[in-house]
Amino acid sequence: MTSKNYSTIPTHEDDGVSTIPSKPKFFEQKTTKHRALAAVVVSAIAAVVVTGAVMFFSKEEVTMPKRNVIMMISDGFGPASETFARQYYQWHENLEPKGAMLPLDEIHVGHSRTQSSSSLVTDSAAGATAFSCALKSYNGAIGVDPEKQACGTVLESAKIHHNMLTGLVVTSRVTHATPASFSAHVAWRDWEAAIAEQQIGYNPLGRTVDLMFGGGSCEFLPNVTDHVSCRADQRDLFKEAEEKFGWAVHRTRKEFDALQAKNVQLPLMGVFTPHHMSYEIDRRPSEEPSLKEMVTKALDILSHAAEQADQGFFLMIEGSRIDMAAHSNDAATHVHEILEYQRTAQLVKEFVRDHPNTVVISTSDHETGGLTVGSQAGPDYPEYKWNPEVIQRVTNSSEVLAQMWAQALQTNTATVDYLEKTLVAEGLGVPDATKIELKRIQDWADSGKNMEVLVTLFADIVSRRALIGFTTWGHTAVDVNLYAEGPGTDKLRGSHENTEIGDFIVNYLDLDLDDITRRLNEGQQFSVQDNTDYTTMLSNHQRNQD
Repeated sequence: MTSKNYSTIPTHEDDGVSTIPSKPKFFEQKTTKHRALAAVVVSAIAAVVVTGAVMFFSKEEVTMPKRNVIMMISDGFGPASETFARQYYQWHENLEPKGAMLPLDEIHVGHSRTQSSSSLVTDSAAGATAFSCALKSYNGAIGVDPEKQACGTVLESAKIHHNMLTGLVVTSRVTHATPASFSAHVAWRDWEAAIAEQQIGYNPLGRTVDLMFGGGSCEFLPNVTDHVSCRADQRDLFKEAEEKFGWAVHRTRKEFDALQAKNVQLPLMGVFTPHHMSYEIDRRPSEEPSLKEMVTKALDILSHAAEQADQGFFLMIEGSRIDMAAHSNDAATHVHEILEYQRTAQLVKEFVRDHPNTVVISTSDHETGGLTVGSQAGPDYPEYKWNPEVIQRVTNSSEVLAQMWAQALQTNTATVDYLEKTLVAEGLGVPDATKIELKRIQDWADSGKNMEVLVTLFADIVSRRALIGFTTWGHTAVDVNLYAEGPGTDKLRGSHENTEIGDFIVNYLDLDLDDITRRLNEGQQFSVQDNTDYTTMLSNHQRNQD
């Protein structure tokens, strides 16, 4: 039987899709193992839900109510992925099409244009910098402008100008492109060791982040043993964070569960894995919290601390692994990551309704994979269909199955029977794999190709049967859907550049990014003293989808 570890896709009736209500009354609760949450599909959702009156104050006005902003980013989630997830949800719950209307479908107002300053196809670094700095920059840029000068972010201005509490919750490494673009400034996204240093407080502004939950401990640990540290030096940033900047550091599920909002002292970080969090959230071991669990805890902590301090907070949340599953062309994993993001977004919507003067913005930075729902390439006229039952039978991500096969190769246990019955029949739910499909996987060992290729070989077996197609491993030039609701958000109707998301946050919180930019660049602290043309380079993420 395939190992049911943290990367197993949900299959039980009370897991995954079934935690979303089967009726279109998305705000009702059920007495089940999990709380019933509405599916909030966002292909690049930019949903802005506002409770309480929204007014934009000029800098001359003195009083402003305490405000909170929750910025959600569904990384790599395009319009086709939205359709894919909605239809899978509809099929799984046996709903009529109009009964499968998802909460953010009701507030769709337009779309956001995503290109960077260096390419018509953006990456996550430039995409997130557009949100955080409200400007276009080149692919690979982390909180810097096209001239490689640090640009002030909305998170930093919220902290410096209004003393707001700030947080980052992600399922990638906390030093990955999206969270880094709100909390650090480097010319190239792969410099994650430097990003980690800035995030804990080595920054001209000092420490600006109060809470971080996610993966990526390897960027904080000294380079002592392989597979534990990603650093080239011997610095222990966890220790430095505690001793020099007052961070409370937690690295286990037991410690995470013990956190109580009324007893927490900020700053606080929970870094639970060496690299990324898992692909599939609902079925994981106890040592790794889900995105929804991390966000629940973060909202409890930040809202309590903000109330005690009589301040607002800014929280950035990223469903990082939506993108990474699409990079792997793994349709089943992609949809389950979307569903977890949906449950999290519903949780946030409920928080917003209960907390006046809170805004949630949910958007994607770009689309990944070139997803096609109903792919039937060939000379014959296609049927108008795709097969969700194939997706339902999958029990493990292709990434995990590829790792299991690679491990079997290393231990000389890689038999055809193990591949066919354990990995493919049980893991992918495909009992009728062809000899050609199995041989492609067997031939990988001598091909010299990287692990990502092996992952896509497993994923393709499912996609072909489900009639789900992918045209690329990378990002595409797709405008992403935009959602908005609340007083003052009528300006977001229609077609907008992604930088206008940053503009909205600046106006709502009365921020001054120019002042932060000036402070960052006094003395040229963050200027890059080399002539490297980063716009022509490939990042590790682009090269390996790591």
